Amino acid sequence: MRTTVGWRADGPAAALRRATVERRDLRPDDLAVRVDYCGVCHTDLHAVHAHTGGTNLVPGHEFTGVVTEVGPEVTGFAVGDPVAVGNIVDSCGVCAMCRADQENFCHEFPTLTYGGTDRHDGSTTLGGYSREYIVRDRFAYLLPAGLDPAAAAPLLCAGITVWEPLRALGVGPGSRVAVAGLGGLGHLAVKLAVALGADTTVISRSPDKAGDARRLGAHDLVDSTDPDRMAAARDRFDVVVDTISAPHDVGPYLRLVAMDGTLSQVGYLGELTVDTMDLLVGRKKLSSAGSGGRAATAAMLAFCAEHGVTADIELLASARVNEALDRLQRNDVRYRFVLDMSDLS
Repeated sequence: MRTTVGWRADGPAAALRRATVERRDLRPDDLAVRVDYCGVCHTDLHAVHAHTGGTNLVPGHEFTGVVTEVGPEVTGFAVGDPVAVGNIVDSCGVCAMCRADQENFCHEFPTLTYGGTDRHDGSTTLGGYSREYIVRDRFAYLLPAGLDPAAAAPLLCAGITVWEPLRALGVGPGSRVAVAGLGGLGHLAVKLAVALGADTTVISRSPDKAGDARRLGAHDLVDSTDPDRMAAARDRFDVVVDTISAPHDVGPYLRLVAMDGTLSQVGYLGELTVDTMDLLVGRKKLSSAGSGGRAATAAMLAFCAEHGVTADIELLASARVNEALDRLQRNDVRYRFVLDMSDLS
């Protein structure tokens, strides 16, 4: 084993603390990555709050860094390469989903970057809130030139989470897209939809975000607390990407979907109650998506480099991780915290 330093959770009420983090020795197809920047995701917040101790928890699953060592079978990377790693670090590789380049839907469940189970030794994976990460080469991505590594880090979770449904639903020039919720996921959904050529609208309960919505490229903001505005937007959008992370009624958002259109729910991971009439009237569809496979992730990074798409971030020293989590809980960020891990050296 080898060791590095990171930020570890010891329980739901405890602050993350600096601690030694054990990493495996390199396997033949592994990379050692010096983690430079790691995004702070709502999933990290949920994981910390749900953690009861007993096993180590080091959050972080959207990060960029530099390759410092390669295993003897690695051919696609060299020491010094800038790379990005997302929320999946392995899969079975043989099921129908893996063969279809959808490792995110692996029938044996993909190995998550933290809180997952290593497929070789059964250990619990520890995440990117650390100075080093060891990852199988198939699940690391060369970071395209021109992408700021700090602002690119959130693309590896928030970005791919919204890219997957936008591409699967054929969003492009002429598409009418609405993004519900303007946060970490939502602001990237707006940027990507606009870059794909869609006429894009933000649906938000915060009308004061209208300026931000237009700066991000959206054509309009509909106040979801205004019944008249919501009624006027009925049946208007081919695709509604719902990025709201809290439990909520999806009915008002389904009513915004045009005939044969789709509401893709990617923000809230829990039970939903749907009135069939909201689907029936207009042959509307309710779908979801989660992360993306290797091919889609590489394609997203190339697209973002071509179109200059990165996250709007607030960069904090990693020692301020607890401040970041506290402010994230209060939605006090526009639009993604990223930790600078250099203070762990």
